[in-house]
This record gives sequence, C-alpha cells and structure tokens, in this order.
Amino acid sequence: MSDILDKRARAALLRTRLSEAMAKAGSNQTALARAVGVDRSTISQLLKDSGARLPNAHLIGACAQALGVSADWLLGLSERPESAADLLANSMTLTEAPRALVDEQIFDWHREAEGYKIRYVPPALPDMLKTRDLLDWEYAPHLGKTTQQAINASEDRLNWMRRSQSDYEIALPLFEVESFAAGTGYYAGLSADIRREQLTRLAGHCESLYPRLRFYLFDARRLYSAPLTVFGPLLAVIYLGRNYLAFRDTNRVEAITQHFDHLVKEASITARALPDHLRALEARIGG
Repeated sequence: MSDILDKRARAALLRTRLSEAMAKAGSNQTALARAVGVDRSTISQLLKDSGARLPNAHLIGACAQALGVSADWLLGLSERPESAADLLANSMTLTEAPRALVDEQIFDWHREAEGYKIRYVPPALPDMLKTRDLLDWEYAPHLGKTTQQAINASEDRLNWMRRSQSDYEIALPLFEVESFAAGTGYYAGLSADIRREQLTRLAGHCESLYPRLRFYLFDARRLYSAPLTVFGPLLAVIYLGRNYLAFRDTNRVEAITQHFDHLVKEASITARALPDHLRALEARIGG
C-alpha cells in the first residue's frame, strides 16, 4: 500500500512541476506537445490524470529537455530544476574580486546565506572589524583616492552582521595578528597608535559580538588555509586575489567546510581567549 501511495505522490508532484516548468518557460500544452512530438491530448492527460500512473521515461526526458529542466526534478528525485549540463556549468564560477569591500557580489552572497553560519578565512585582518585609520592606511595607496567607499562598505558589512541571523566564525593565522602588533612584514611602517587602537577595537568586537561572532587563531606552521568564505551549505568561495573561485556543488562545499572546521578545532587561540591575547599584544607595543 505504501508503494501505491508513493507512486500517487510522485505522479502528483510530476504534474505540479511540469505545470510550473511550462509556466516559467512561457509554454502551453500545444507548444509542448509539438516540441516533444506527441498529440496535445497526451500532454493534457499527463497534466490532468489524478492516478498513480507515470508516463514513460522517453516522454519525461523529452518534456524536461524541451522546458530546460532536469527529468530528476520533474520526478521529485532532485530539488534543483536545472539540467545536468546547467548544474555542471553553475557548480563553479570565476568572478572579479575588487581590492576592497566595495563589492556587491560578495554582499549578495552574504544576503543569500542569511540565517546560515558563515565561515571566513580572511586574507588579512577582516575589513569589517578595522578602524577607519587602518582602512585609510591600507587602501589609500592602492585606490589612489579617498578611501571613504571602503570605510562605508566596512561599516555596512559590520552593521549587517549585527542585524542578521547568521553566525560568523573567523579563522586567521596566528602570525598575522602578531605581525600586525609588531608592525612587521605587510604592516611595516604602520604607526604604534593605529596598531593599539585596532587591537583595542578588535578585542571589543570579539567580546561584544560573542557568541554570534567567534574569532580563532591557528598556527600556520601546522595548518594552512587559502583565504575563503563558506556561506552555509549554499556556496564556498576561494579568494585568488583578482578573482573569486565560487563552488556550489554539495561535495566541494562540504569539503571546504570540513577544512575550515578543522582549523577551528586545532586553533591555538580560541574565540573566548582571543580578547585577552589581543590585549597582551597591545601591551607590548612601544611608543
């Protein structure tokens, strides 16, 4: 009896999805019948039959091809209506990556993942947690003009994070924060005042936004990660510098998620311990 009920449910879902696909494609029974090479009455019966009978595989496949959807989706075997070719084409994309946060694409991805956990390995200190003075020091030479756009974008992203239902986990190499505090490497020439102010701000955000923001430091001598963001189960993005490499297929998103979770599990400085660690680094900064 359960098999009969299952067949009825599947047949009903097929009729519903076929109607949806026809409406989206701007098709009708006559046009679809012509496209798949059957009588209009065949399509009409397929849409109106309330029984458990399913059409043959050839007809389902022909309808799917004509309407630009997958046969699996019509039959309820997949929740993605795209054809296999479209799924493959959309599973990985390469998009341009601006130098600063003035980037609607990355913001759109954040909005799409509203309510999901966002995992983030930034290329340096996260822009949304930086002070205005640090953003100005960092972006002025590159942009060659005012950094107000970068500052506004940083504040917008922080405000969005405060309002959204998404949790944030950030993992950063330990040496990045230590190099910042010491003013070495990338941060050579950055004044002690800016470094102290930034560490104070970062420690404050990590305390006030916890537990929705959890910030970890991992030892890059033991672990490595490219800059990346995982937007819940929907999308994983690797930052290449001038481009984002974005993956939407489940297996790759899960693999990159597991990579991030390993960084957190093996972190040298936990989210709870980070504020005290930042203040200890700040105390060592000379005048």
